[in-house]
Amino acid sequence: MADFMEKAMNFVSEKVGNMEKPEADITDFDLKKVSMDSISYHAKVAVKNPYSVPVPIMQISYTLKCSGRVIVSGTIPDPGNIKANDTTILDVPVKVPHSMLVSLGKDIGKDWDIDYKLELGLAIDLPVIGNFTIPLSHSGEIKLPSLSDLWKGDKEEETEKEI
Repeated sequence: MADFMEKAMNFVSEKVGNMEKPEADITDFDLKKVSMDSISYHAKVAVKNPYSVPVPIMQISYTLKCSGRVIVSGTIPDPGNIKANDTTILDVPVKVPHSMLVSLGKDIGKDWDIDYKLELGLAIDLPVIGNFTIPLSHSGEIKLPSLSDLWKGDKEEETEKEI
């Protein structure tokens, strides 16, 4: 009986291991909004669901590193579902306080940009398998806003408040 159970467990684990899983890719990371206390960047993440049922996303965790240091990290709990048999585009906001950017003065002073690495973890609940995390990473350069961008951002906020 023990031999039969072992063979059954090996069969199931092999089938589950070869089962198609959702795939994801960070397609973009751009400046979204500038305010007096922070800069908001947004990552666009394309998640492909091979299943005929929607798959719930349990949470998205993110870490933004610049010059080898973590400048911001956090989680987004329960951001929704991945559409069945389709690709879902997720918008992951990353808010960076100006105080963190000031601490990176040496890197900024060279060319008014910051080399970064964005790490994301999409924790999803897969049928049969259970919780599964898709690790993602994206590197590049963040161009910092100019003074005119800051002025423009404040004017937009004032307009929003007036409406």
